Amino acid sequence: MHIAITAVLLVIAAAQGYQQPNYKSSEYNSPMPYSFAWDVNDYASKNNYAHSESSNGKAVTGSYRVALPDGRTQYVTYRADHNGYVADVKYEGEAKYPEYKPTSSYSFPAYQAPARSYSAPAYRAPAYSTYSAPAYAAPVAVQGKRGYVAAPGYNTPPASIAYRG
Repeated sequence: MHIAITAVLLVIAAAQGYQQPNYKSSEYNSPMPYSFAWDVNDYASKNNYAHSESSNGKAVTGSYRVALPDGRTQYVTYRADHNGYVADVKYEGEAKYPEYKPTSSYSFPAYQAPARSYSAPAYRAPAYSTYSAPAYAAPVAVQGKRGYVAAPGYNTPPASIAYRG
């Protein structure tokens, strides 16, 4: 009974066949116009930078400003559209590079090592029994009858010494 039901289900599944799922591509929305701007000026951490950008849906324009570690300020104005990305970079101020001054070498503090407040460990000799080395008796060879040795089943040629020189 179970075999018949399984066979019927297999026939129904095979008759329907495999249906490939339909994937729909997502629709692309055209870019929306936007605009933003922000800046940071923190004297304590010496962070001073700003950024502003706007888009009309076809081109993006913007600018940013960064205070460089050499004392100058970098200004970048850019435009990105179907022609590519074009940036105009300008610097304001004079670069300042302080002269190198070698630092004095480090000297370790002078102090005396502390005196020992304990004595070196002392160990007693271990207490163990002494044992004599084991002694083994040599094995005894037993002389007896030799076992059966079969004679060769072929004729051996007589021994002869031949030397050719």
